Amino acid sequence: MIGFDAILASFAAALHYESIAIILGGVLLGYIVGVIPGLNRAVAIAIAIPLTFYMSAYAAIAFLIGLSKGTAAGSAVSAILLNTPGEPSSAATCLDGYPMARDGKPRKALKVGLLASVIGDLLATLLLIAVAIPFASVALKFGPYELAAILIFALVFIAAMAGGSFLKGLAAGGMGIILGTVGLDPETGAARLTFGYAELMEGVPILPLVIGTLALAEMFVQLDEYRRNKGASVIKLSDDKADDLSYREFKGTLPTILKSTGVGAFVGALPGLGPSVGAFMAYGLAKRSAKDPDSFGKGNPNGIAAAEASDNAVIPASYIPLFGLGIPGSVSAALLVGAFMIHGIQVGPLMLRDHPEMLFTLFSGMIVASLLMLAVGWYGLRIFARVTSVPPHIVIAVVIFLCLAGIQVQGYGTFGLVTVFVFAIFGYFLKKFDYSFVTFLVAFIVTPMLEMNLRQSVILSGGEIGILLDRPIALAFIVFTVLMVLHLGWSSYRRRMKARYKARTDS
Repeated sequence: MIGFDAILASFAAALHYESIAIILGGVLLGYIVGVIPGLNRAVAIAIAIPLTFYMSAYAAIAFLIGLSKGTAAGSAVSAILLNTPGEPSSAATCLDGYPMARDGKPRKALKVGLLASVIGDLLATLLLIAVAIPFASVALKFGPYELAAILIFALVFIAAMAGGSFLKGLAAGGMGIILGTVGLDPETGAARLTFGYAELMEGVPILPLVIGTLALAEMFVQLDEYRRNKGASVIKLSDDKADDLSYREFKGTLPTILKSTGVGAFVGALPGLGPSVGAFMAYGLAKRSAKDPDSFGKGNPNGIAAAEASDNAVIPASYIPLFGLGIPGSVSAALLVGAFMIHGIQVGPLMLRDHPEMLFTLFSGMIVASLLMLAVGWYGLRIFARVTSVPPHIVIAVVIFLCLAGIQVQGYGTFGLVTVFVFAIFGYFLKKFDYSFVTFLVAFIVTPMLEMNLRQSVILSGGEIGILLDRPIALAFIVFTVLMVLHLGWSSYRRRMKARYKARTDS
């Protein structure tokens, strides 16, 4: 285990001017992406991964985490000024942010959102540091039986929670598992599902898959919706002193921020739920516990504070299962796994054993990113407000260019471009028919680890399933998985039967 002196050295490394510059660049870029409607955190990370190829492992991950945090905070700007959330999770911010801005208090609404974002993010980051390391220490004692059972349970849990339909979630996860098995068999060396393409011998390349399925597919969806988008008028910031946030007003939102941070941290620690769930849960809790619930939806600053604190707390909390067990709990966490893999690092409890200095430096960098969010957002308020007026057709064209340029720069050539377009079409239909992209991507990334642990379990047990009786943790997770599948399958069947019965009675 790393010593106290090494921990101090990790903090010192994160505070080096080069580290601060890299994190600042990520936060700044994230803010710009978050402000622009139609872009989101996952798209930004997918496009930015090629930029990190020639960085060190720490610089690459710190840049991407700074980008992720900045995007979450910046998305509140378009939600408040345009009533158009930069991220789906900022839809809850629109409920009170836009009415407050139209009431002549746009700067006050933006500052409430910024402070709530920073506090929620910082507290959840501290929780991550406090919980992930003990969690990883326990996970290091798990064998292949326990890890295989936990990974299977996580896949089913994410399939159940990430999308509206459990069966669609399982189908998306199944597609991810199939693609995750492409390449050479790790035990026999036989080629699997390569169809004679040497480029697939090492598996489906993660960068073209992520950029195609996520970023390029999202631009296709945006193009499809652009014709029907009527837009919204941008609310301008004024210099009126009445539109400034006083300490007393901020103090009044502080209890809501703290409660909402707890909600966001809880939601983030559960794989698959996502920031949208956290934001709306916190908003609902704040409204129910308020003395004047009728004021919510009409410009109540506590509504903004609740949504933004919870939204931003979800992100660091979603890294708890990532660093503790190696299980990505969200799309952005899954993309970080891909970035770790590119730099030859296996994320999860083994990081605590093999790369403890980097882990602590990364935690320190996350705290620095939280503080830089406040500085960038506070002093760049007017600049980011102007970014909201960038026409959508320009944004879409630039993003498509960056997607294709990123593939070419990394040397994937014609095969990479074809792969990107194939997965862009695949991702477009995933989004159109409401299949869970979270489940698909997590399944694709987790499958090699799951396969390895399953094979080790079979070899160690000699094919005897009865050995699970001596492994209570593995057995418990298998039982939980079976019960969850039965319960959710039955619930899905009952919903379909009710819908058919209602359709017959209505006709």
